[in-house]
Amino acid sequence: MKKTTLKRWAKFAWKIVYGIFAIIGLLATILYVTLRVYVNKTGEHLDIGISPNVPLDFRNKVEKLRTSGSFANDTIQIAMTSVQDSARAREIREYFQLDTLYDVNASTWEKTLAVAKFVATNIPHANQNVQPKFRNAIGLWEYTKTTEPAFNCRLHSIMMYELLKSIDIEARFITCMPNDENDYDCHVVNHVWLPELGKWAMIDSDMDGNYATAPDGTPLSLPEIRQRYIADEPVCYHPKFDEKGSEKISSHHAYMAKNSYWYSCWETLHYDQEPSAGKDVGRYIHLVPSGFKPFEVDSIDVITTDSAKFWAPPIVE
Repeated sequence: MKKTTLKRWAKFAWKIVYGIFAIIGLLATILYVTLRVYVNKTGEHLDIGISPNVPLDFRNKVEKLRTSGSFANDTIQIAMTSVQDSARAREIREYFQLDTLYDVNASTWEKTLAVAKFVATNIPHANQNVQPKFRNAIGLWEYTKTTEPAFNCRLHSIMMYELLKSIDIEARFITCMPNDENDYDCHVVNHVWLPELGKWAMIDSDMDGNYATAPDGTPLSLPEIRQRYIADEPVCYHPKFDEKGSEKISSHHAYMAKNSYWYSCWETLHYDQEPSAGKDVGRYIHLVPSGFKPFEVDSIDVITTDSAKFWAPPIVE
């Protein structure tokens, strides 16, 4: 009897010890997953630890967007306008022979991609050493043939704006800004109005070119990209305008998340918009989250929190 009782007690004690270790193992697993892995709605794991595939600061960039103030209606009156010049448009079209880049029945987005591919293919990215005298489509093209073969994102966007405008596609070049005044790196891209979809879409001809879509292929605008980051919804980037695109979290996600805190654009856009010395080019509008004080702002600039006005459909004159 005594040996039997001892065996029973030993077996009982072993079960208790085994159960304790099993619970500890389960808790350790849960803790590891909680601390090490963030899973977004695309099913991709963002590892907090060292990972060659995932930017370590992506979540920090998105968290800054999440904790920023909201955009809200205000009483500031702005009218985001684009001015057409038919003679100048014809000059640009003929100079670049733009009608050879796309089919006559192509959609607005198809034409936009064709123009963007043309610019990205012919003009690489660089921070130019010599500033071009003329910041317009023809002047910038000739600059790459006579002075330097490449230039930065702002000049890419200005050139793209004029090319698109010349074929009656409404666009804006938008400066995308970080929230850190000590971060001197911003990014400038084009926003194109797609009348077939009744919405804006981001297009970038710089650094080999890219655009962003939802998983179903719908082109995304800058505010949509920002909101999808905040809501943890997938954004598919199409580097080098690859039609398949990718939801994989890449360095470009972190770059755009950083530079999606606030935005700036001229209220009225026309050919030869910059440089502005000696001519009246109107006001520069800054769209900022509530409670945020923008930096590098001139006294004549306008600051608004009203995203509906800033992202309104184009007014054409």
